[in-house]
Amino acid sequence: MVNRMLRGEHSARGDRRDRGQASIEFAGVLFILLIAGLAAIQLGLVAYSIQQAGTASRTAARAASQHDLQWEQVGQSSVSDWLADGTDFRRFPGTEEVRVEARVEVPSVIPIFDFDDAKRSTTMPMD
Repeated sequence: MVNRMLRGEHSARGDRRDRGQASIEFAGVLFILLIAGLAAIQLGLVAYSIQQAGTASRTAARAASQHDLQWEQVGQSSVSDWLADGTDFRRFPGTEEVRVEARVEVPSVIPIFDFDDAKRSTTMPMD
C-alpha cells in the first residue's frame, strides 16, 4: 500500500473522499459569493435611493418656492416609478424660504436586514 502511494497510485477509497470534499468546498464558496453579490446589490440600492431622495426634495422645493400647489406631485414625478410608492414629503414653510424633506423607502434584497428611509432636504428662496 505504501509503495503504491509513493508511485502516485491512489486507492479507489481515497478518490471518493476527495470528490465529496471538493463538492462541499464548492458549495461553501458559492454561498459566500452569493452573499457578497447580494451585499453589493444592496449597497447600490441604498446609494440610488439616497440620490432619488435628493432629486425629489430639490424638485419639490423648487415647485413650492414658486407657489405651486401641486409641489408634492411634482416631487413624486421626479422619482423612479418603482420607488415612487415609498416616497413621502414634508414641507416646512417660511416667509422668505421654503424647506422640503423627501423620504424614499430603501428596498431590501436581503430579507433579514431592514434599512431606514433615505432622507434629503432642500431649502429654496421664495419667488
